[in-house]
Amino acid sequence: MKGQWGLIGGLIIILIISVFAVVNVDPVEVNYLFGQSEWPLVLVIIGSALMGGLIVGLVGIYRVFRLQQEVKRLGGKEPEPHAENAGTSQKKDEKEKPDKHNLTRSKKD
Repeated sequence: MKGQWGLIGGLIIILIISVFAVVNVDPVEVNYLFGQSEWPLVLVIIGSALMGGLIVGLVGIYRVFRLQQEVKRLGGKEPEPHAENAGTSQKKDEKEKPDKHNLTRSKKD
């Protein structure tokens, strides 16, 4: 479900950027380090949005790569619980065990 909301949110953002870009079609002057040129504002807006998406995607790929390397380095093992958390995990296990005296069964007629 989380992926569906992300997809819907992404489509809404793309729609908003597209409408904003199509409304702004006037030519603008773009200054580069080595010169300048005139481009339609729609291309500048869409190009900026694509560059932003590319940067976010590359940062995400880098983070996933780093996490995969850390998992390999740790040998795929789960980290040991800290001393102060050891008691809480035992309490959690006790809570998850069903009580023998409090079980109810439903009969199907």
